[in-house]
Amino acid sequence: MLQPKVFVTRRILDAGLELLHQNYNLEVWPHQTPPPYELLREKVKQVDGLLCLLTDRIDSSLIQEASSLKVISQMAVGYDNIDIVAATARSIPVGHTPGILTDATADFTWALLMAAARRVVEADSFVRAGKWLTWEPSLLLGADIAGATLGIVGFGRIGRAVARRAKGFDMRILYCSRQRHDSEVERSTGAEYADLDVLLRESDFVTIHAALSE
Repeated sequence: MLQPKVFVTRRILDAGLELLHQNYNLEVWPHQTPPPYELLREKVKQVDGLLCLLTDRIDSSLIQEASSLKVISQMAVGYDNIDIVAATARSIPVGHTPGILTDATADFTWALLMAAARRVVEADSFVRAGKWLTWEPSLLLGADIAGATLGIVGFGRIGRAVARRAKGFDMRILYCSRQRHDSEVERSTGAEYADLDVLLRESDFVTIHAALSE
C-alpha cells in the first residue's frame, strides 16, 4: 500500500520529522524562508496532507485547487493564515497546537519586563562601547520590580501565566479583561480586577496580552 504524501513547509524538529517519516511519504521544504506561494500551490495539488507554519498563506484558492488534500496541520497556536471556511467546505480538518507556547510567551514577557526595568540592553551597549569606567551610585539605575504593581491587559492563558510569575516578586497584580474571571482564578493568580483607566493609572508596569481585534 502506498504511503500518503505529505508536504512540510519548513524543516521542523528532527524528532517530529522522524515520526512523520515512519508513516508518510514526506517532502520537506529545505530552506530557511517559506516556500513561495505559487510553488506551495503546486506542491499541495500533489499531496494528501499539508504541515504548514503561520508564515504560509493557505487561502481559498489554494485549498480549492488541492483536489487530493485530506488534512491541514499547522505548527502554531493561531490559524489566521488558513481559510477555515474554505477548508470546512471541502471537509478538510485543520489541526493546530493551542496552548503549546503559553509558558514560553510568559517567560519572554518576563525577560522583556526585567530587561526594560533594569536597563539591561542599554547597559550592555554602554559596556560594549567602552564607556564603563567604574561603579557609580546613579549609573544606569533601573526600576524595582519586587513590590511594584503589574497591570495585565488581557487575562487569557498567557495573561494568567504572567500573573503567576509575578507572585514570586510580591507584586500587586491588576488585570483588565473583556469579562471578570471567577474568584478561584483571581485567588490562584493573586490578581485583582480593574477597569482599564484604573489599571493604567495605578500600574508601574503594563503588559498586553489581548487578542488582535477591533
